[in-house]
Amino acid sequence: GAGRLRVLRLDVTRACDVLAAKELVLSHLPERGFWGLVNNAGISTFGETGWLSMEKYEKFADVNLLGSIRTTLAFLPLLRKYKGRIVFMSSIIAYFALGNGIYSMTKAAIERFCDALRLEMKKFGVQVCIIQPGNYARSTKIQPPVSAEEIWNELSEEEKAVYNKEYVQERANFFNSILSEGSANGNEVVDAMVDALTSPAPKARYMVAKLKEKALVFVCAFFPTVVMDCVLSYAMSK
Repeated sequence: GAGRLRVLRLDVTRACDVLAAKELVLSHLPERGFWGLVNNAGISTFGETGWLSMEKYEKFADVNLLGSIRTTLAFLPLLRKYKGRIVFMSSIIAYFALGNGIYSMTKAAIERFCDALRLEMKKFGVQVCIIQPGNYARSTKIQPPVSAEEIWNELSEEEKAVYNKEYVQERANFFNSILSEGSANGNEVVDAMVDALTSPAPKARYMVAKLKEKALVFVCAFFPTVVMDCVLSYAMSK
């Protein structure tokens, strides 16, 4: 109903913002206490490993990984006290990378953090759930179409000596084609988040993805690495 929703600015990379959010929650805590925390903040970009600066790696780790950890640690005492739920936004990209290794890296790290946290929180009655969406780029707008020209202009002279503009354009076209195929039905991911928060027996992982995306995850998770590399190399060559 009207008046039940409180909205605030929260930069998960700033400890002061996280503390302010916790103080707001404490000042409006209902009788039944604090129930759920959803770690949804995330950013994405495109680029091969040597194309990205150390500053960009640090920024992505701070938002996608440390931001979730920072917020979780702040609210953990309340979640333990009221036996609440913690939901993390991961991705099927945690299993493989197709031109966005920097994003894949942070999601893989979140998965391992959640695995440890889930086991540790069992004794307190706190449920920890991971949402693993497939390609929802058209719904979330987390990644705008990439520009080969902008990528080229940001490359160091060392990288320009190795690659050429045609290769960068080819990779940009490939990545943009993936973005254009993304689902626009973001409600499917939201439904999974709601179930994780409200179900009497929530799943540890909710994979919300197309059948072909689930098949790719299966190959990457259970087949030898050489098979995974062949499949992904073939996909990128197309």
